[in-house]
Amino acid sequence: MEIRGVLFDIDDTLFDYTTSERVGVIEHLTVEGLLEHFPSPAEAVALWRQIMDEEYERFLIGELTMAGQQLSRTRRFLAHVGRLPAGGISDEDAAGWFAKYTAFRTTTWAAFPDAEPTLRALAPRFRLGIVSNSSLTYQREKLRIIGLLDHFGDTIVCSHEHGAPKPDAGIFLAACALLGLPAHQVAYVGDKYEIDAVGAREAGLRSYWIDREATGAPSSEGITVIRSLDELVASLL
Repeated sequence: MEIRGVLFDIDDTLFDYTTSERVGVIEHLTVEGLLEHFPSPAEAVALWRQIMDEEYERFLIGELTMAGQQLSRTRRFLAHVGRLPAGGISDEDAAGWFAKYTAFRTTTWAAFPDAEPTLRALAPRFRLGIVSNSSLTYQREKLRIIGLLDHFGDTIVCSHEHGAPKPDAGIFLAACALLGLPAHQVAYVGDKYEIDAVGAREAGLRSYWIDREATGAPSSEGITVIRSLDELVASLL
């Protein structure tokens, strides 16, 4: 069946989130004098990522707001390194601490080198869109900063506004509807195997799993593994 539309995940698909997070955490903890609490920078980043994954999941299921999960992450991290005051930390102070981290992180925000060329190559023949487990305001600003927003216009569906996160089929189908296409005429590419690749396949889209680190994890029927977005272009054109 002819593919007429392509939907993308953002973080670690079009945008190098992992690098920006790692640099931001290390620089922030260095300035705060907290990096010395860890055997290595890698272990500090690993703890930060573990807490982030757990608290962000609470945001996705509606238990916390976007700001609320940031406050919770801050408190948990400071408690781990013994820097959480006995009486706790106010929301204002926790937000300020987290904002210092985001300032370092945002300075390194960048699209992957293959993102812009891929979108330019696909644009003449395909309708393009985004499906993201985040909030619309946050992701639109991110796409603007990294120079990719104009490729998608208003065809951006985020879980916060949609009401359910990937891998729920509904969020993929909502984006297909914005493209004006049935699911079987839409391809989807994302970096998380279960959430992105399996979720898109089960929703009826042509599924591409981008495995940039070449983890070698097994794929399954109905999921095409690619190592770069260049391979996506080669597959579709």
